[in-house]
Amino acid sequence: MVAERFKALSEPARLQLLQAMQPRELSVNELVHVTGLGQANVSKHLQVLHGLGFVKRRKEGLFVYYALADRSVLEQCDLMCGQIEAQLEAQQRLLSA
Repeated sequence: MVAERFKALSEPARLQLLQAMQPRELSVNELVHVTGLGQANVSKHLQVLHGLGFVKRRKEGLFVYYALADRSVLEQCDLMCGQIEAQLEAQQRLLSA
């Protein structure tokens, strides 16, 4: 189950969608506009994210709105970004020496 969740997060488009939903819930159309991805692509990735419990959805009339189900996924991404940044800085220092 852990590997399946990490595999889902290995797709850059899914990370982009999660980041776009950080401030508030968004409709599929809004996610298409914000990310620049096609509607079919956004819908496919949202289905995966919803199936794994990363996002929740709410239907209002003809529109479906998506929001983060658990903000801790962004904390995990921030942690990984911090580790990558530290590694790059260490490599930069080695190259400069």
